[in-house]
Amino acid sequence: MEQTTSEIAKAFVAAQKEFEKTGLDSKNPHFRNDYASLAACIGAVKEALNVNGIALVQKTHECDRGIKIESIFLHESGQTISGGILILPAEAETPQKYGSALTYARRYSLLAACGIPPEDKLDDDAEHVRIEQEKREKEEKQQKKETRTPPPAKKSGA
Repeated sequence: MEQTTSEIAKAFVAAQKEFEKTGLDSKNPHFRNDYASLAACIGAVKEALNVNGIALVQKTHECDRGIKIESIFLHESGQTISGGILILPAEAETPQKYGSALTYARRYSLLAACGIPPEDKLDDDAEHVRIEQEKREKEEKQQKKETRTPPPAKKSGA
């Protein structure tokens, strides 16, 4: 039996019109950059979803390779929409590392399912910081090359 989604689809469109920006409310001390926490991501959508009769559930699935998370939207009519399953490779060496990876996966699953683009500097993995640092280092290296004094000319006939 095929499930209808007409009610939840209509409610989700209404909710999406009310989604807020996540904001950059956290700082990664390792990369020294700002990012949106899970609380900020949920805060950007929860009220709009709830006002439109939609609840958010983030379900984990068994996964040997890391984290498998699914953002599911439940409508008061009983209809549901899944944002799909996101798989994030992660090492579960310690509960803290696993928890960090789970939080990261929940943020990105939610943002993708809600159609919210990441703001500048949203990634707390600081990929942009690494790219900028490499760019600066390359420019500095080029400047040093250009400012080097040429070696003294060899004397001819000596």
